[in-house]
Amino acid sequence: MPMYAYKGLATNGKTVSGVRDAESPKTLRHVLRKDGVLVTSFELSKGGKAAKAHNAKKAGLSREVDLGGLFGGVKKAEIATFTRQMATLLKSGIPLAESLGVLVDQMENQRFKAQLSEVRTAVNEGSSLGDALAKYPKLFDDLFVSMIRAGELAGNLDEILTRLADFLESSQKLKSKVQGAMIYPTVMVIIGTIIIAVLMIKVIPEITKTFVQQGKELPLKTRFLINISGFIGRNWLLLFIMIVAGTVGFIKWKGAEGGKQIWHRFVLKIPTIGPLVRVINVSRFSRTLGTMLASGVPMLRALDAAKMTMGNVILQKVIDDAKKAVTEGEALNATLKKSGQFPPTMIHMVAVGEKAGQLEQMLERIATTYESEIDTKLSRFIALLEPMMLLGMGITVAFIVISILEPIMDLGSLSGPK
Repeated sequence: MPMYAYKGLATNGKTVSGVRDAESPKTLRHVLRKDGVLVTSFELSKGGKAAKAHNAKKAGLSREVDLGGLFGGVKKAEIATFTRQMATLLKSGIPLAESLGVLVDQMENQRFKAQLSEVRTAVNEGSSLGDALAKYPKLFDDLFVSMIRAGELAGNLDEILTRLADFLESSQKLKSKVQGAMIYPTVMVIIGTIIIAVLMIKVIPEITKTFVQQGKELPLKTRFLINISGFIGRNWLLLFIMIVAGTVGFIKWKGAEGGKQIWHRFVLKIPTIGPLVRVINVSRFSRTLGTMLASGVPMLRALDAAKMTMGNVILQKVIDDAKKAVTEGEALNATLKKSGQFPPTMIHMVAVGEKAGQLEQMLERIATTYESEIDTKLSRFIALLEPMMLLGMGITVAFIVISILEPIMDLGSLSGPK
């Protein structure tokens, strides 16, 4: 941090001078004004100039060496770690600006470090932490900023940061579970597709040349396999383009307003997958809403933020309706029940929480309950998916093998002793 040699006037009219570190001249004036000193002149001290040059050189080297830190993104896990460490420092009695300085100094991700440095500068210049973080919506979403502002107003920022860290870590854990469960099926599909494509394009045409040279009439399934193999071999590039175009078209349709509603409604009705998607969304909603209400965020704002954590527009529409109903004085559980989209257990627990005046605690329990249920449903889904995929691949490979072996056995019997 640069060191400035300054001169100024104290509140008693005396001339004062000294050396002070600050992020910028503006920060220097602001900090000294708090100490009752009006700055009349300043300049970088010798140490400050050296430090500035050293920092510039160091930053330059960092840009050359750590290009991944600059051009890569900031992971949710890094934000969760930052939040947890910030809460720990504040609980230890370290001032906000100093805590930010400590975290900036130890930050390895250069992109995150640069943005946190600007947050620290804004806080040093008198901005609130919530307003400073709000300038980076890609890093700190509305939920994060709303909770920070609520914590600053209530004077319990360290507690809010702890809740935020718990929430982020819980969300990251849930996301990791879902992603981890999908790795094996995805790998199986990719490997199976590659193997079958190689068989159809390269292997089968070479083997079937012998059958064609014999001029013998082949079984129907063998002729069908040869025709399919030939078609794929001749048009593989066109088929690849069609698959890519179809995938892109489907993604665009699914992202459009009309297509999204149709697709999301369809997903909720798929056996096994639908209940899993519903439980994941209910868990996210409950955890977010409970965390925000416990942090002092108003109900309507908390509903808005909790809605955005849900990935299904059908369920989001229910929350929009619930927000209107709550504005008109209706209970939250009544609107959720009318929709028919939320589990009866969850609705009953919300009703109990509203009556007892402990809605936020009840929502936390709902989230914990459904997070445990997600493990069970994911295990069932994978247990069902694996044999289905193996069965599909087995049938396909068996058809190919039988279609090739049958004419080979016929040729062997014709060439044998009479």
